[in-house]
Order: sequence, then structure tokens, then C-alpha cells
Amino acid sequence: MTDQLTPPTEEDAPGRSKFTSEIMAGGAVTENLEQDELAGGMRGALSMLVILGLFAWLGFANFWIFVFVVGVVISIFLHELGHYLTAKWTGMKVTQFFLFFGPRLWSFRRGETEYGVRALPLGAFVRIIGMNRMDEVEPGDEVRAYRQKSFPRRLLVISAGSLMHMLIAVTLLFGVYAIAGEDTVRDGVEVQTLVDGGAAQSAGVLAGDIVRSVDGESFTGSNEFGELIRSNNPGDAITLTVLRNGVEESIPVMLGVSDTGGALVGVSSSSIFETIDHSVPAAAGNAVADIVPFSWESTKGVIKVLNPVNILTHLTGSNDDLSSRPTTLVGVAGISDDVGENSGWAGMLLLLAVLNVFVGVFNMFPLLPLDGGHAAIALYERVREGARGGKQRYFADVERLMPFAMGVVTVLAMLMFAGLYLDITKPL
Repeated sequence: MTDQLTPPTEEDAPGRSKFTSEIMAGGAVTENLEQDELAGGMRGALSMLVILGLFAWLGFANFWIFVFVVGVVISIFLHELGHYLTAKWTGMKVTQFFLFFGPRLWSFRRGETEYGVRALPLGAFVRIIGMNRMDEVEPGDEVRAYRQKSFPRRLLVISAGSLMHMLIAVTLLFGVYAIAGEDTVRDGVEVQTLVDGGAAQSAGVLAGDIVRSVDGESFTGSNEFGELIRSNNPGDAITLTVLRNGVEESIPVMLGVSDTGGALVGVSSSSIFETIDHSVPAAAGNAVADIVPFSWESTKGVIKVLNPVNILTHLTGSNDDLSSRPTTLVGVAGISDDVGENSGWAGMLLLLAVLNVFVGVFNMFPLLPLDGGHAAIALYERVREGARGGKQRYFADVERLMPFAMGVVTVLAMLMFAGLYLDITKPL
């Protein structure tokens, strides 16, 4: 690390490219205004008409997937709006605000900022000048660079996207709880179907039975039920306590073997929900409070999914644990239709709320090029400044993190392609 601020020369970083600068700056790269011309006129109008036409077609083809896609696009836009508003408020210079990536389809300039839409629907970005020492800045603009602002301002701006996701989630949860009530998961699961000749059917389990415990151990929801079953070995004898016609029964079951070699009970089950009506104040309080457990579950989910071993085992078919399976928006969009059909607007808004929490948490993991990586750098700089008595500003040399950042990008790319492959070949 170094306390120099001036951009490195080619001698300092001979292998540096525009791509590496984009990685370290989270999509913010030096502009060439002579080449990066505004996209407007007839081409821009036709491009926007095509996009609107695709949305209209999706709305007619599948209404609930359309609702989900629109919700995702709005969430992406609001994420970047969080960065944009806090950057402007803290005195930073914002030169671009684009929805999507890739070639420009349509854009316009207001003041010093270009706004527009690009071709590849893979996210969005706001370009703030001077994200790190690799980002070249005109001398007259240096005072407005991200790297020159105080630690609280840098931390606020870089965290604003994830904070916006949490605000979106709270708003959606409040709407669901206030209007439709809050669905809470009760202990146990309800048996929906049984595998013909499977372990449960052979033991006498029936569709409609409520499974209350496994070997005397209670659980909540289908995920915990599956974990309890998989904690055993094929051929093990377990006892299911079921509620049938108001009467509890104990049913011994000899577990079978799944396609992946794990224990199999041979049922499909659903969690049991109870709807609790809330007053407006209670709905607001519960919406805020529920962000904590949602965030914790998302954190555990991110750690599982980012594990390369889990990615490989899902691809080879040796892992059937959905909680560790990589997936993409293609897969989530696929189940959004079922959610909308079964639970209507309440289910769809709840799905979008959970998705926003997951994205907000994932984005703040301390890994470059995620926002959390930039927050970690800001925190590191603050610690180094504190070690110097707070009298001298410290600027981290992020170029040394390039190998690590490229490793993260590789894992994320692997995650995306693996998730897309599984979403297509083995839909959720």
C-alpha cells in the first residue's frame, strides 16, 4: 500500500488495461467524450421502442414474470439512484448514470452528467470520478473525486445502493403485512405427494398428513425437514410423528436412497403457514424487524453459494441441497409465475422483498469489485490514518488487489454460468 495519490504511469503498471480499471472502479472508467458520443435521434428512439415492445410482449405472454422483471429493473434503478443522490449530496462529481451495460442505446446530458440506457440488461452503473488512484481525473476536478472525500462520505456513498435495497424491502414488507397480513411458518410440514413404492408410502404415510417431528426432533418448514432427513444414511430407521385427522401417530420409516446417494424419505412437502393480521404500526415495526433475520439467512446463503465446491457438486449432480445451489434471475423469474398464481400480489411483493435483501447483503460482502470491497478499502484507509494519529491522509494502492479482484470476478462468472445452466436444465 502507498500514500501516493497520483495515477500510476505505464511503468508503474505496465499490464493495466481499461478492463482492469473497470474492475477496480466497479464499472467506472475514464471517458473519452470524443468517442463516447450521446446516443439519440432515430436510432435512440427505435432502440427504446424495441425495449418497450419487449416489455409489452412479456406482459401479454406472462403477467407475473412481467411484474417480477419490472420489479427487478426498478430495484436496479433505485440502487444506482442511491449512489447518485448521496454522491451529489456529498459534493462528488457524477458523469454517468446508465441503466444496463454495453453499447449505448439512448442517452442525453444534463449539466455534467449523461443519463441513458445501454444494450445489455446485466445491471446498471453510476460513474463517480476518482474512485481510486487508478482512475485518472482532471486536476481541476480532483477536489470532487470520491477518493478525496472524508471517510464518512465515502462510506455513505458506497453503501447507499445496499441501503436502498433494504429500504425497498422494508417498504414491500410493510405493504404486504398491512394489506394481506404476515405469513408465519408453523412447526412441521404437510405431505403433498408420495413416491410410488417409496419409503414413506411403504411405511403408511398418506398425502395430507402433517409431519410434526423426526425421531422426536421438531422442525419448522420444508427446508429443515429435508435437512433432518439428509442427516441420516440410506437404510436408517427413523420415526415420523404425524398428525392425521386430529390424532398423532408414530410411523417407523426405513429410509431409501436418492439419485445422489443420500437418504430419501420419498415425499414432497410444503411448509405450513399461518396468516397474522397487523395494524399499520405493527406492520411497520415487523417490516423493519424482519430485515434482521432475512439478512442473516441471506448471509448464510451467500456463503454457501459462493463456495466453489458447492457449485461443482451441483453441476455434477451430487448435490441436491437447494439452499446451496447457484441460481440466476432466470431461475427466480421461472418460479415467480408460480408464486404469482398461488399467492397473487402479496406473494410477488414478498419475493421481491426477499430478493432485495439478498442482493443488498451480497453487494456488501468485502470483495472487489462489489461495493463492499470499496467499503473495506475505505475502512482500511481509515485504520491506517488512525495509526498515524489522524493527521495524514492515507490512500490505498488498490492495484495490489488486482489478482484477488480477478479471482472474485472468475468465481462470480463461474457462479453465473453454472446457475444459468442449472436454471435451464434443472428448473427450480
